[in-house]
Amino acid sequence: MQLGHPLPLSIPFSSFDLASRPIVAVAISGGSDSTATLLLLREHLRLSRASTQILALTVDHRLRANSRREAEDTARLCARFDIPHRILSWDGQKPSTGVPAAAREARYDLLAAAAGEAGADIVITGHTLDDQLETVAMRRARGAGIGLSGMAPVTLFDGGIWIARPMLRVRRETLRDFLRRREIGWAEDPTNTDMRFERPRIRATAAEVGPVEGELAAIEAAGLRREVLSIGAAALIENHVRSPLPGLLHLSRDFLNDGEADARVHALRILLAVTGGSSHLPDADRVATLLDKLKQPTHRATLSRALAASRRDGVWMCRETRGLPQAVPVRDGLVWDGRFRMRLASPGRPLEVTPLGSVGAAAQERDASLPPALAQTAAAAMPLVRAGEPAYGRGSSPVENVSIVPVMAPWLRYLPGFDIPAARSVSRLIGAPEIPSSPWRGHIVTRA
Repeated sequence: MQLGHPLPLSIPFSSFDLASRPIVAVAISGGSDSTATLLLLREHLRLSRASTQILALTVDHRLRANSRREAEDTARLCARFDIPHRILSWDGQKPSTGVPAAAREARYDLLAAAAGEAGADIVITGHTLDDQLETVAMRRARGAGIGLSGMAPVTLFDGGIWIARPMLRVRRETLRDFLRRREIGWAEDPTNTDMRFERPRIRATAAEVGPVEGELAAIEAAGLRREVLSIGAAALIENHVRSPLPGLLHLSRDFLNDGEADARVHALRILLAVTGGSSHLPDADRVATLLDKLKQPTHRATLSRALAASRRDGVWMCRETRGLPQAVPVRDGLVWDGRFRMRLASPGRPLEVTPLGSVGAAAQERDASLPPALAQTAAAAMPLVRAGEPAYGRGSSPVENVSIVPVMAPWLRYLPGFDIPAARSVSRLIGAPEIPSSPWRGHIVTRA
């Protein structure tokens, strides 16, 4: 890819819907990848005569002595090209362990908040093919299955901001050549060579990776398989799963035999994680074994905090009552048990949320056609918001200004583009917020 020619400048961005947006945010650290991405995007929008505005965002993690100066250098570079720029600071106490993961979470929180304030629903990052190869190598070392698809071209963050990665097929050195031809410098982050962290250790062994073309083809094939798997799981959920009561799912007998075996396992993994409020899908082999046992009309098991009970009319699933949270104060945005988010319309008197419990569940009226024990178990695990008396559970009149919104635990923070079809089906099933249309044009399925 020769970035010096006008036509190829559009290649990394042509698969993304950017021109229809009034503003897009770009994360720029001052390093070569993000700097080149920002300037290439500026050139792309200019050549396509788009009216889209750019907002550059730099996160100062305050982890190194020179980080502020580097952020200010980046601000000057943006000013040179008439690009609006903001510096975002990660303030407060830093963790003593797990710094890269914590910094990543803080970075995306800051970027998403700043983008949202500016009216942007997309943050473009400069992740390259080199980053993708490193990511897959790290996941392969952990024995990841669907994770071998690497980073998705788009990921929905926190339900509202798209993280877009247009440079995933471009080598880092290609971007550096572009900057050198323009006589534009960049900063080198010393943590990129700090062997205390996993990614630099993987980067140091990059020479051992096979031909890049073959690696890229394998990653893209894995991404395609993952999206096809998601589409198959979505069809099973749409056709064979219903939620007759909040917190209670019913899988028809046809779910156990319809479609491809891998799709059935994937769909059940998703449903178990969502029902149990687990941030990770349960092990595929364990779920495949469970799926076979659920074909028996009387099997009962728990996995990922979810109870699955097979009956003659199908499989019923709900949150098991063990390990439910203790009573905690309600605050806006609180995620309770990985299954519900608390929303406060305005400040009010102190409230707390706690499980409804078996006594409260037994007192509720419900459809006589539902299995009574399972319906009561599901109800007992539902959230109850209270401020003394009276108390309300989900489904009754909300306490003052509180609303309780279902969420999908595996995709609570990050929804990779590969998984959108299945996530859309689950969101409709449990009444979670609608997933916005993806800006990436490369999906097999792009329906809203």
